[in-house]
Parts: sequence; C-alpha cells; structure tokens
Amino acid sequence: MAIARQVLAIDLGTSGMKAALVAADGTVTGWAERPVPLRVLPGGGAEQDPLAWWTALAEVVADLGREFPEHLRAVTTICSSTQGEGTIAVDAAGEPLTPCISWLDMRGAAHLRRQFGGFPSYGGISILKIARWLRLTGGMPSVTGKDPAAHMLLVRDEMPAVYARTKTFLNVLDWINLKLTGRTVATVDSILTSWVTDNRRAGDIRYAPSLVAASGIDRDKFPPIVRCTEVIGTLAPSAADHLGLPRSVQVVAGAIDNTAAAIGAGTVRDNEPHLYLGTSSWIAAHVPAKKTDVGSGIASIPCALPDRYLMTALQATAGANLTWLRDKIVEYDDPLLSAGHISRDEGTIFDAFDKIIPSVPAGADGVLYMPWLYGERAPVDDPHLRAGFLNISLETTRSDLLRAVFEGVALNTRWMAKAVDRFLGAPMTSMVITGGAARSSSWCQIFADVLGIEIRRDANPVAVNARGAGWIGAVGAGMISFADISDLARDGDVFTPGPDQAAYHEIYDVYTRLHRRLAPIYRRLHSAGR
Repeated sequence: MAIARQVLAIDLGTSGMKAALVAADGTVTGWAERPVPLRVLPGGGAEQDPLAWWTALAEVVADLGREFPEHLRAVTTICSSTQGEGTIAVDAAGEPLTPCISWLDMRGAAHLRRQFGGFPSYGGISILKIARWLRLTGGMPSVTGKDPAAHMLLVRDEMPAVYARTKTFLNVLDWINLKLTGRTVATVDSILTSWVTDNRRAGDIRYAPSLVAASGIDRDKFPPIVRCTEVIGTLAPSAADHLGLPRSVQVVAGAIDNTAAAIGAGTVRDNEPHLYLGTSSWIAAHVPAKKTDVGSGIASIPCALPDRYLMTALQATAGANLTWLRDKIVEYDDPLLSAGHISRDEGTIFDAFDKIIPSVPAGADGVLYMPWLYGERAPVDDPHLRAGFLNISLETTRSDLLRAVFEGVALNTRWMAKAVDRFLGAPMTSMVITGGAARSSSWCQIFADVLGIEIRRDANPVAVNARGAGWIGAVGAGMISFADISDLARDGDVFTPGPDQAAYHEIYDVYTRLHRRLAPIYRRLHSAGR
C-alpha cells in the first residue's frame, strides 16, 4: 500500500527537540526526541543554545529514518511548532550572535521600564503607552521582562557590540525556518511579543510604525511577517544535507506552541477550549474578535486560523513543578527515578505517579502547594511569586507532597479558568486536555474534580504540537482545510467530576486567599534580596 504524503513535524519545546511524521488525517507515525539543556543564570537569566537545537534536529530525523524509512521518504513538507517568546540575535549570514534568550528570562525587565516608563505608570510602564499597545496589539510587554520586547533591549543596552552586528532579531520558530530555508521571516504569532504589530484585522497583521519607532529597536532588525500556512520556500542545500532530505521538500512557516496546540487538539471552532499541560500550561480557544482582559492578563491574539484570534491564558509553570520535584527533592536512589525520566520516558514516570496519587485523599492530608516556581502570568502577571508548601506536619509524607503538587497546579488552573469564563462570556462545561503531562490519569481526574467540568483527554496528548504542526503544514500544502480538522480530531478517555469535587471548593477558597496574603510578602522578600 502506498504511503500517504507526510509532513515532517518539528516540535521544539523547552525540554528538547522532537519530531514526528504526520499524515493529513492527523495520523502520527514515529516519534523521536533529544533533550536540550536550559541554562538558568544569576539575575533571572535563562538561555538555550540554538546550535544544539539544529544538531538535535538532524539526530531525531535520522532516528525517524532508521525506524520508518518509507514514511520519511514520503515527506513532502516540513512544518514546525516551537516554544515562543525566545529571542536570538543573528548576523547578516544568519549565524547566532547570542544564545536564545528564553521565554523564562527576566533580565530585560529594568531595560523595559527605562524604555517605556512615564507617569502615570503600571509596573513602571507608562499608562499612555500601554493604552496604545492594547488598542493596536491587544496586549502589552510583560513587566517581568519575559518576552522579546525586553530581550532585545537587554541586547541593545548590555551587549552594544552584539547589537551593532545584529542583522535581525528572531524568535525560536523564525530561527528554525531560517536554518531550513535560508529565508528570514516571522509569523503572525511569533512576532506578537515583540509588541510592534497592528493586530486589529486578523487577516492583515502588519507592523505599526508608531510601535516600531517607540520600541527602541532599529526598524530593519525586524523580519518580514507571513501567515502560519505560507510556504516560505524549499529546503536550503545545507539544510537538505544536514537532514538527509531532498531539496524539493517545501517548508510551511508553522507556529509557536500554543498556536499549534490549538490546532493539534482539534479545537478550531469558536470558543472551544483546550488545556495544554506541559512544562508550562495554558487554556486557549479560538475566538472571532480581538479582545483584552487587562486585569487578568488574558488576550486574544493572532493565530494560525486566518480569520480568527486565539484567546490564551498562560500559567508559567505546570509540569515544571514535577521536574523540580524529581530533580531537586527526590533522592538519587529513589524508585521514582528508576521508573523513568520525565524528559525521556514520560510514560513510565507518570505510571509511577499514578500509583501514588490515588493512595492519598483529596486535599493531600491538608497540605497545600502554590506552583509559582518562576512567577506567574495569568490571572496575575507577577514575577515575584514563588512556590511553596503550606501546612506540613510531622505526619506529612512524600506522597502527600506529591499529590499537593498535582492539586496546586489544578487549583491555579481553576483560578485562571474563572477569568477565561468571563472572557468567553459563558462558563466552560467541557475541555480537551492535552500535552505530555496529560498522560497522568490521576492528574486528569484531579482537573475534572477541581474545575468541576468534563475533561476529554486527547487520544495522543504528547503529540499535540507535532500534530498541530502537521495539520498547519497540510493546510499550507493544500492537503486539507482547517474546516476538516474537527472531524479528524480524536478524543481518548473522558473524566467527569467525582465525589472529591465538593472538597475542592473549600480548598480553592483557601488557595486564592493565600495569594492575596502572600503576594506582598514575596515582593518584600525580593526587594530585600536586591
């Protein structure tokens, strides 16, 4: 039987490089991955090596070729999904002048305040400038410094020699596309958090001259903008040789991870939400209009659908709390480690978690966990928040702590979901859950109980970004249309609220009170540490 045309779907997350072979009907054949380290630096820095991504990409494509040679030979299109809000300065030859300044990096916050300060202000940013951003873009730079608007200013002010040599600032997706095709572009979603675009018409995202002029960055250092489904070229000779693929393979621009996940989850209808559960997490839904909820930090932004926006509410750390627990708390000879490594064999370690979690009653024997390991984005944008356990006693066990971590992320999601309900104009009653951490059945049930809604697990949650990239690539290549995707999507297990739902109502009330009480303390602690 002839193998259908395949899209080589690249999925570059914070934890590493992944790739899969995706058919137009959403069938995912093969999966390969390589970890890529994240360097956490003093002063709020976080970086990755883009050349390590490129090396890892060749390795995962070679893995797919060894295991699925006929499917790899059927590849006619490449399309990528990547982490967003990273920044790489590249020279005229397309070579990186800096590591990728990660979406976790907060070093640019002070430079952002200097560039955009004024009276009256919010978080050190001029209210008048914020009003202009909201009118044109729908959002504003994060006062935490965790997006390219601040990253570029960090390079300009602290690395002037690098800034002078910089031809273009590229997001993660843009740099991968440059390496694949030799063409420098940004997509409508990758350029968003440079905060220099006019997003008022979904089908015509363009640079806003007033925002570019105010950005403090030279106009010619911003790349041209294309749609996510645009075919931006074929493989450059060097890329074809690097990947072992024909030069005739076409490259579709692709999307950043939250955009791709919304497509990969099959949630392409208006107001149809999904919860992505990975290193970070988010609730997202396509909506027909540009809109912003300033108080909760939720906005609808440009996306892969050409006539729609994507409402996104981001939780800074979700699965990262489990990684922290494993890497910093669990002992070297612990059976949880022998069960598997989250970034390499997530299934087995989630199986281990699922054996432990049900042994602890809802409420984790009174232990509460706040999952703010690296600040928070929604429903509050606060870089000072930090994680913590509350109400530990001599009787508290490690199993209690583990369940408390799972519950803490779910409670934070409920807090965020309240703002999402307001944004969408009606309470959510059902939601697709996807992303690598959604493979934990215990966690899915906790989400159903805490949120009080039906949770429908993606049939293959770990592949959601790759599937989304595959479908975006298939649309760009003319294999399918976005309207086909709802019928192609597949749900797996369904989790409904159980008897534990009642217990979580009171726990949630305590959780939100904790934020109100602790936020001023965290600000004082961070002020004292400077």
